[in-house]
Amino acid sequence: MVGKYRVITLCGSTRFKDAFMAEQKRLTLEGNIVISVGLFGHAGDDEVWSEGTKEMLDDMHKRKIDMADEIFVINVGGYIGSSTRSEIEYARTTGKAVRYLEP
Repeated sequence: MVGKYRVITLCGSTRFKDAFMAEQKRLTLEGNIVISVGLFGHAGDDEVWSEGTKEMLDDMHKRKIDMADEIFVINVGGYIGSSTRSEIEYARTTGKAVRYLEP
């Protein structure tokens, strides 16, 4: 499958850093280009909480969704927070497929 790769953007709460890393690895080995978050604010990357940074990162993540064929939601235990809900809604309105880690 060389040359034709789907682009998948990971979405979900940054408290699930280990799940993000595991799914990024799994999806990459399946032959996908994976776009993820740059910082894990809920897992210790305190720079996220500097003035204006969270807003910038949220907007940047929507641009990552724009570049993707689909999004893959990291919803450990079924958890989906308000930021992730917003990303799912955005993905759907822009015609992106949405898949979930857990049903």
